[in-house]
Amino acid sequence: TERRMNILREMHQAQVFRLLAQDLAGLLTVESLADHLSALADLMLQVSIEEVWRDQRGRHRDWPVFAVIGYGKLGGKELGYASDLDIIFLYDDTDERAAEVYARLAQRLNTWLASRTSSGMLFDTDLELRPSGASGLLVSSITAFERYQEENAWVWEHQALTRARYCAGDKGVGEAFENIRQKILRRSRDRKTLAAEILAMREKLHAAHPNKSGLFDVKHDSGGMIDIEFAVQYLVLGFSHESPDLTGNLGNIALLRMAAEQGLIPRPLAERC
Repeated sequence: TERRMNILREMHQAQVFRLLAQDLAGLLTVESLADHLSALADLMLQVSIEEVWRDQRGRHRDWPVFAVIGYGKLGGKELGYASDLDIIFLYDDTDERAAEVYARLAQRLNTWLASRTSSGMLFDTDLELRPSGASGLLVSSITAFERYQEENAWVWEHQALTRARYCAGDKGVGEAFENIRQKILRRSRDRKTLAAEILAMREKLHAAHPNKSGLFDVKHDSGGMIDIEFAVQYLVLGFSHESPDLTGNLGNIALLRMAAEQGLIPRPLAERC
């Protein structure tokens, strides 16, 4: 097992090294590099699911009805060289053994990705975005995930959905996830309440990242990247029931352009952002 884990790590490192060489030579744009790194992560996740399932005891089917959903930088196809993977695990299987089998699969898959072997670590993973966070189950059925998003999810969890996507595993589960995502994002919301909740979450993040350097923190300071991301998430959650195209996982630049074209924000403001 460790040898197989090492082969995957060495393949990943070799490809990242090739991308780094092209990057240093000026052959890749930032967007193109992020696309390559994100596609590489998807491939590593897919192969890892196959390898872990092959060793799974108590398998009740040839192929698991199980998928990995990416959030954050992986979900938005904005991975960098040192990015961790924000992921959750979903399944759609009515077999009475399913919950136990997929919980074991999710646990072993996370170990496979994050364990440090003689060839290093494949990815640092963050599973906090699963329903109910750290106190929730490691893997959710599609039905339970939909119910949670409909009835119990916080606004910040719906914000996170704006940059979430199917990455690997069963495509049917991925399609079911995307249908739920679209339905949740296109709900009609009271924009004043929405704005107040998003601003409150922004204040919490701001307080958690004090900047005493005297220099501008391009990510966390007022007017930085997180402010732009939160503004875009407000536009998606506030206007998607009227402008369904905004639910596309297209990245902030494309969504800002789209919002300007639809008259939701002034075009010069969108360009500056």
